[in-house]
Amino acid sequence: MKISVEFGEMEAKPSEMGIIGLFEGERPLDGDAGAVDEALGGAISELIGSGEFEGKLNQISVVHTRGAIPLKRVLVIGLGKRDEFDLDRTRLTSSKAVIHIRDMGLKEFLTGLHNLPMFNRSTAAEAVVTGTLMGLYRFTKYKTVESDEAKEVEEFTLMDRGETEIAEVREGARRGRIVAEAVNFARDLSNEGGNNMTPTKMAEKASEMADDYGLKLQVLDRGEVQRLEMGAFLGVAQGSDQPPKFIIIEYKPGEEGLDTIVLVGKSITFDSGGISIKPSEKMEEMRYDKSGGCAVLGVMRAVSELGLPINVVGLLPATENLPSGSALKPGDVLRSSSGKTIEVINTDAEGRLTLSDALTYATRYKPKAIIDLATLTGACVVALGNHASGLLGNDEALKEKIKRAAEASGEKVWELPLWEEYDEQIKSDFADVKNVGGREGGAITAAAFLKKFVEEYPWAHLDIAGTAWTVEERGYFSKGATGVGVRLIVQFLRNWVGE
Repeated sequence: MKISVEFGEMEAKPSEMGIIGLFEGERPLDGDAGAVDEALGGAISELIGSGEFEGKLNQISVVHTRGAIPLKRVLVIGLGKRDEFDLDRTRLTSSKAVIHIRDMGLKEFLTGLHNLPMFNRSTAAEAVVTGTLMGLYRFTKYKTVESDEAKEVEEFTLMDRGETEIAEVREGARRGRIVAEAVNFARDLSNEGGNNMTPTKMAEKASEMADDYGLKLQVLDRGEVQRLEMGAFLGVAQGSDQPPKFIIIEYKPGEEGLDTIVLVGKSITFDSGGISIKPSEKMEEMRYDKSGGCAVLGVMRAVSELGLPINVVGLLPATENLPSGSALKPGDVLRSSSGKTIEVINTDAEGRLTLSDALTYATRYKPKAIIDLATLTGACVVALGNHASGLLGNDEALKEKIKRAAEASGEKVWELPLWEEYDEQIKSDFADVKNVGGREGGAITAAAFLKKFVEEYPWAHLDIAGTAWTVEERGYFSKGATGVGVRLIVQFLRNWVGE
């Protein structure tokens, strides 16, 4: 996708389409809308006056200019009520507009910043570009039949009338492109089926990305993982013929005294449930059980491109969870690398087993914070639905930082309690801890399990089971993987370093 930023008047530049955003019930028109309306002899005002366009959120009308200006068409999109407008609605309306343009078969368009005085130019430009690129995303790698999905927008130009602020707009557009492409990269990986994204292939993708973005990569094979005594991770992996890979990816800009943040991503490349096998209906969606790890890779890519002054480490314990003659069984006891023993009650609670060893490994970096992202529990989906990720942790300041990043990034989180009382549910009669605590508070007891492996380091857990995948087109998400966690953590890291 080619993205340009230009100073100038939208109505004076030739293009197939120009996008104008209007708030509900607001007249007279100003900014791009006012200028284009005047150049068209009041055509947009007439559209509003007739009642055909009210400015309701995501309402769209297309005006043909009939040669009156170099623009061939103008797409007018409703921004809704001004007092309800925020950055995520900027992303949303940008995505809705560009999807409409793509469906029309157009290859390029212009857009402005929609006269958004509530945001600075850089922030508005970032949101417009992020929403546009995320809205255009589709996973069509394996489609071979010609269809409407062959339609693709190839370029767009972000126009701005503020000559003195054009540098801010360009910087915002640059950041928006970096973040959106990192999200879409994570979506690509998550959408891959288990045959095309095995642990080995996931390690290969991580290696390719590390080469492209100047990151340090280390991949531990089964023998090296055994030497680290990661019995919980290996217990999950023993049911599959695919060898496990423990992927370590590091971003270190080289400055002295920088803080270190460790990100841990659940990376089950396919989850059948193991011996505690899942129902066959919708099991194909279990390709997305690696979404936490995919998000971590997306974050690492973005952080490197943004050049943030902070050390970031990504850990991905990648394996399949399958039933076989060698698979983990309910009642088995595993010894984790921390030395703690774990009684396996349900082999479909495998993610927390792999994460336990990864979290223990994370502590060797002596980080300022550890954050894990995991499609961990159906219980979190029941509790929060598909619009917010569950947030739990052992450090109030860290959780507050994540909440602030969630508000800015548009990736909602909701905190669940992690009181000591929940520890009672995961006490085992035969080991130090068991891997499930029953139906009650399932998302919380899963986090209580993870907490036992982070020692005293500040730690936060993001349960993305309900937000990492969508079965319907929603907002700027097409069906499938959403790349959730990338925008949130990138914003968190930017806030951490004051950018």
